[in-house]
Amino acid sequence: MSAAARPDQHPHDHDHEHEDEHEDEHAGHGHAHHHHADAGPRLIWALLLTLGFAAVEALAGVWSGSLALLGDAGHMVTDSASLALAAFAAWLAQRPPTQRHTYGYGRIETLAALANVLFMVLVVVAISVVAVRRMLEPAVVNGEAVTVVAALGLGLNIGVAWLLMHGEQTMNTRGALLHVLGDLLGSVAALVSGAVIMWTGWTTIDPLLSLLICALMLASSLRLLREVLQALMEGVPVTTSTEQIGRMLAGLPGVASVHDLHIWTLSSNRIALSAHLIVESLEHWPAVLAASRQALAEQGIRHVTLQPEPLHSTVRWLPAGESRRAPGN
Repeated sequence: MSAAARPDQHPHDHDHEHEDEHEDEHAGHGHAHHHHADAGPRLIWALLLTLGFAAVEALAGVWSGSLALLGDAGHMVTDSASLALAAFAAWLAQRPPTQRHTYGYGRIETLAALANVLFMVLVVVAISVVAVRRMLEPAVVNGEAVTVVAALGLGLNIGVAWLLMHGEQTMNTRGALLHVLGDLLGSVAALVSGAVIMWTGWTTIDPLLSLLICALMLASSLRLLREVLQALMEGVPVTTSTEQIGRMLAGLPGVASVHDLHIWTLSSNRIALSAHLIVESLEHWPAVLAASRQALAEQGIRHVTLQPEPLHSTVRWLPAGESRRAPGN
């Protein structure tokens, strides 16, 4: 779908390199598409397992009188909502581009990740408030019931985390995984607190461990939030160096210099680039274009817009301050 510039092409025409099915297959990205399509079913399975165990945990919490289990069940319900949002975003992201959304719907996964991160911050705040109240007003807890249910929850969360970690790591799935890891750590905390309460009767251990887990999850949430905001602000991906890419393009045979270089994130696995290349001769542009595409593809950048400009241009610009007088005046 790309068009190479002709020697007689106007220096301000653009060369557009767009992704398509054949380019991805030749570039070895068929596997990435398989994983992307696989993200939806993985998220749905994670949703069903998490929501099912939340019901079991809620019933166990009512039977044992454990506020910790009821709170963790509520936490898992909120996580189920985040997984549902992630699954919907993964499905929507598969829709092809339209005339109104020419880049497609990949950015919806970034928005879902943002919603999940903000949701996680609210959950952390809510759990912290409850933990502080429990420290001020300790309650009787059935340590044996908490230990058994927490052990089952730990096994389930390990399975769900494994399911998500072995799929494609988009911002969307990472946002969902963040909630699952929060559940996993919560199960560890509940397991430890249940054992301590069962053997010592010290109920304060439960809110203390809850606060520790909240601190860890808040740090992870803020790291992912920074990456999401970087993408939404059209920033350069954290794994990409603008200076390195610019030097690489400028070092290609036939390229004199590079300017107006822009790099941004379209979606989790799609990086876009546009640049103006000053070439020694427009006659050599097809070769320069092919070399540029290959070099950028090796850096994971395949949505490219390149504009060739001749080294010795006949275009003359009016110096600043000079009046635009007609010839002969």
